[in-house]
Amino acid sequence: GMTTTENAVTTDPRPLYRDALGWVAGLVARIRAEQLIRPTPCSEFDVRTLLGHVVATVDKIRVIGEEGSPFTMPHVAPLPADDDWSGALADAVERMWTVWSDVTRLDAELTAPWGTAPGRGALWGYLNETLVHGWDLAVATGQEPEADPALAGAVLAIAQRMIPAEPRGGEMRFAPVVEPRAGAGPTERLANWSGHAP
Repeated sequence: GMTTTENAVTTDPRPLYRDALGWVAGLVARIRAEQLIRPTPCSEFDVRTLLGHVVATVDKIRVIGEEGSPFTMPHVAPLPADDDWSGALADAVERMWTVWSDVTRLDAELTAPWGTAPGRGALWGYLNETLVHGWDLAVATGQEPEADPALAGAVLAIAQRMIPAEPRGGEMRFAPVVEPRAGAGPTERLANWSGHAP
């Protein structure tokens, strides 16, 4: 049988990315104005800034798919009028799919923040980040922090192979792995693998 790493290389991650973005869109739609200044498990971001970062990740993977450089894109997207984060995310997602609906992007050699990667590898990285930041947003705003377990479990299996536990820091832009608490679901374990803790 195929190893999970080879599987990541041959699988089309786009359906999983679509599901992850749909889950995050639902979380964003339920965030209330007074929650925007709350802290998040991602220490450098409050909720509003993390929303800007999530939108920015979608813009980055679009530009990567266009054979551009993610380094030309902001780390946090500009503040939308009236804090319309649902609209900002929906617009970014729609623009992203105009690029990634093209299946040839999956095998194209593209520039990811961590180096040159085939498109599907770049997409796996952003899929991972989408679920982790969704968990961050849910924890920060008191929402259900577990995505569909089949989705989170599939991404966790890939992340544990694609993102090594050691070393962290420097080029490997993740904090050290957090030991999951007893009973942690797959989305929380995925966040823990990226160094996020409740």
